Amino acid sequence: MERSVYLFALSTCVHCMNIKKFLQEKGIEFEYVDVDKLQGEEREKVIEDLKGFNPSLSFPTLVINGDKVVVGLKEKEIMEACAV
Repeated sequence: MERSVYLFALSTCVHCMNIKKFLQEKGIEFEYVDVDKLQGEEREKVIEDLKGFNPSLSFPTLVINGDKVVVGLKEKEIMEACAV
C-alpha cells in the first residue's frame, strides 16, 4: 500500500528544514510546500487546506495518508505513522 506524506512548511523555519532532513535520512518519500513562498489565491487555498489539518496554522505540519497529522518534529510519531 502506497502511503502519502505531505509537509506544510516555511522556507525559513529551522524545524521545517530539520523535518525534511529527517524524512530524507529515513528514506520516507514526501511532498511539501513552503507556504511562505506562495502568493495570492494559491497561498489562500493552501492555508485553507492546512487549517483543515491544523487549525493553529503552526509549522511544520505533516499529513500522512490524508488523516494522520503530526505537528513538529516528533520522530517516534512520524515513524509509527509512516510504518507500512
